[in-house]
This record gives sequence, structure tokens and C-alpha cells, in this order.
Amino acid sequence: MPASEAPEDRDPQVPEIGALPASSTGLASGQPLRSVAFRRFLAGQSISLAGSAMSPVALAFGVLEVTNSTAWLSAVTTAALVPMVAMLLLGGGIADRYRRDTVLCLTSLGAGLTQVGVAFLLLAHQHPAFLLPLAALNGIFQGLTKPALRGIVSNLAVGRGIQQASSLLASVRNATRILGPTVAGLLTASVGGGWAIAADAASFLLAAAFFARMSLPELPRRTEGGTTMLAELREGWGYFSSTPWIWTVTSAFGVFNALNMGVWQILGPVIANATIGAEGWGLVLSARGVGALLASVVMVKLTVRRPMVPALSSMTMAAVPLILLGAGANTFWLAAAAFVAGVVSEFFTVVWETVNNTHVPERLLSRVGAQDEFWSFVPIPIGQLSTPILAAVFGTATIAVTGGGVAAVAMLVPLLVPSLRRIEIK
Repeated sequence: MPASEAPEDRDPQVPEIGALPASSTGLASGQPLRSVAFRRFLAGQSISLAGSAMSPVALAFGVLEVTNSTAWLSAVTTAALVPMVAMLLLGGGIADRYRRDTVLCLTSLGAGLTQVGVAFLLLAHQHPAFLLPLAALNGIFQGLTKPALRGIVSNLAVGRGIQQASSLLASVRNATRILGPTVAGLLTASVGGGWAIAADAASFLLAAAFFARMSLPELPRRTEGGTTMLAELREGWGYFSSTPWIWTVTSAFGVFNALNMGVWQILGPVIANATIGAEGWGLVLSARGVGALLASVVMVKLTVRRPMVPALSSMTMAAVPLILLGAGANTFWLAAAAFVAGVVSEFFTVVWETVNNTHVPERLLSRVGAQDEFWSFVPIPIGQLSTPILAAVFGTATIAVTGGGVAAVAMLVPLLVPSLRRIEIK
């Protein structure tokens, strides 16, 4: 609940466990796979993520193949990112107001159709300028999807089942990241990145079919003259802004994401193109996936009572690959650092999702999650657009190493908040 509504005898800085969902759709606590709805959601996500894991490598090297321009790569990725970030807050309101399975079905269908267009343009070797409107449409659909994904686990799990469900989903996501980038690198090197994007498009469309069959319970009928969407969005902002343990972490990740995405996503393929190649870069990304998979599997069983201190402290290791990238490390050392980064990043992700799903009221989850993602994603376009400029002025290596150091420090700042250090998972 919002801090302003907390009982007078309770510290308003300490988070309160949110109300459990009215219906768990037949899911027994701690046994997520017994739920038909969860299995269908897991299947849909597995298929979608398998395609999406190939997309970044395919798109990056597909654009570089046509233009050999860092600026165009930055423009295409930013064209998708800006609309996605812009739609997050509206997406949070929609996901808390309507059935989340319906939202996921419609947005997956839209994303699949836009990726069909992107695949066609890459296969036809058209100029990247034609990709910009399709990238923007895809970003809109992704912005509407993310808040629904942040809130749907609470509709499918209760109690300790929340962390187990989150860990299972993370395991699948990371399993696809192991093979996806490598397959994309091989496809790009042999027949071009368009075919990997085509597979991503097919995965979105098939996932939409699974989401359509989840059949979550209908939401209570809204009465005439009830709460408006704008009022609900203000309520979500009120909870977010009055809860220091949320917004401090969000702010830290705003800094981290801008540096990480700018260096890793923009400078990374450029450096790799001149050193370890598309195949080597795919192996580095796959190594990160292996580490993340290991962490997510362990987290199915492991519960840390007060997890935020180790989760944030370990995230400093996620900045090491940026430093090694700038230092000109070879494939082996980059892959090793990426593996460790995958472990610590997934540990934090599962912890953060579990903490939010158990300490934020269910009816606010998508809106609060949208605020979290919006403010942590807003700096990313700044990082992506400024990185090539800064690299041209100060040098690629200097920007990569400095960015990694600043990103590591940012992860430690939220630990100054007492309420964050006291958060527990019971």
C-alpha cells in the first residue's frame, strides 16, 4: 500500500507485503507447473523468447552489413527504444485495468507483424531508413507488453510459488539466450540476419496463440462513473514516488542501463566486427546466457531472507565486461566476464521480481512496474545516441572503460537506503 496509507504505528519506509491475488487460477503455492494457465504462459513466453534471443545480433550485423555505420545502428535501435519507453506508463495502466492475457495476445500479434516487415527489408537489403517506422511500431507493442509481463506472475502464483514461477520463466528466458545469439551469428554470417528476424516474427505470432488460451478470470465489471485511467495512473505514480526502496533502485538502473546499453549494444558490435567477428560476439552473448541460466535454475530452490544487499552488491560485476571490452580483451576473457555478469544480473532480476510481487499490492503491480521500467529506460536513448559521439571525441576504449566504472558505482548507491536493506522474502 502507499506509505501515506500506512498505519501510524508502522514505519512508512518499510514495505508491506501486498495482497495476494483473488484467484490463483488453480495454482498451488510452490507448484507453478500444476497450473494450466501458467503452463500456457510459459510455453508462449518460451517460443517468443527463442525468437527474440536472435534478434539483437541479427539486427545489429544486418544494419552494419548494409551501411557499415555506427550512427545508423544507433538510429535503428533508438527508433524502437524511444516509443517503447514512451508507452510504458500507458501500458501499466492498461495491464492493471484489463485482463493481462488479452493484452499479451494482442501486443504479441502486433509485434509479430512488424517483425515480418523488418525481416523482409533486411532480406531485400533495403536501406535502414525504411526500418525506422517498423522499429517504432515494434517499440510501441513492446512498451505495452512489458507492464503486463511484470504483473502477470501474481495472477498465476501465490506465496513461495511466486519466486519459483519467476525462476522458471527466467530459466527458459536464459536457455534461449544461450543458443539464440550463436544461431543468429551463424545465420548472419552465412545467409544474412533477415532469416533470424523472420524466426522472431514467427515466434511472436505463435506466442499470441498460446496467450489467447490462458483464460485468466474476468475482472470485476467497472461501474459507470468509476475511476478513470488517468486517476489510476496517478495512483501508480503516488505509490512509486512515495516508496524509497523502489525509486532509488530505479534511479541506479537508469544510470547503469544508459552506460551498459550505450557501450555494450552500440560499441560492442562495432568493436567485435573489427576483432572477434559476429561468431565471436555471438559466443560472448551466449556465455552471458549460460551464466544467467545457471543463476535462474539455482534460484528455483534458493531463498535469501534479506536479498537486496547481496543482489545489488553483486551487480557491480555486471559492469566488468564493459571494462574488458574497452581494454581489447579476447573472446575467452570477454566470454568469462559475460558469464559472471549473466549470473549476477539474473540473481538480481529474480530477486527484484519476487520482492515486487510480494511487497507491492497486486492491483498496482503493472503500474508500479511501468514506473520502474520507464524511469530506468528513459536514459537509455541518451546513452545510445551519445556513445558514438563520445567515442569519436575521447576514443572507444576510454568510453567503454569509464562507462563500466561508473556503472559499477551506481549499483552501490541504493544500499544507503535503510528500508531497502531491511526488505525480507518470507
